[in-house]
Amino acid sequence: MPAVTKPAHETGDFLVDYEEKVFEDVQAQPGEKALITFHTVAFEGSIGLVNLLQAKRLKRKGFETSVLLYGPGVTLGVQRGFPKLGDEAFPGHLNFNNQIKGFMEEGGSVYACRFALQALYGHGEPSLIPGIKPISPLDVLDLILIHRRDNAFILDTWTL
Repeated sequence: MPAVTKPAHETGDFLVDYEEKVFEDVQAQPGEKALITFHTVAFEGSIGLVNLLQAKRLKRKGFETSVLLYGPGVTLGVQRGFPKLGDEAFPGHLNFNNQIKGFMEEGGSVYACRFALQALYGHGEPSLIPGIKPISPLDVLDLILIHRRDNAFILDTWTL
């Protein structure tokens, strides 16, 4: 049987070169926009959290950045907590709420489809994190088309 001769990794070890940046640090030109659409269920994978972090990064790079929550994506925008709203039941429990709040505090806009909110998930507008703008299901496509017309960067977040 082969023997393992390398020492075990220890806390504080580096496993990759995290400082090397291969590409230029792209910043937005004046007036550039970005839209991130979310058609994903909260807590069903990492994509929702990762792309909320991308939304913050785009905002910090100078893009006028909007987030669209539609279909199951509206589940990212509802208030959470246990036993009371705002109470974190376990570390990370409020990660979506906290990321969305932080994004809006930095000037980002968040929109949530009213149809998905009520018809699909049984929530009303008071369930949304304060600051999220509820929109008509007819506005979902128009919001995307407006960003397309304005040559915005669009990142679509889908899961099945």
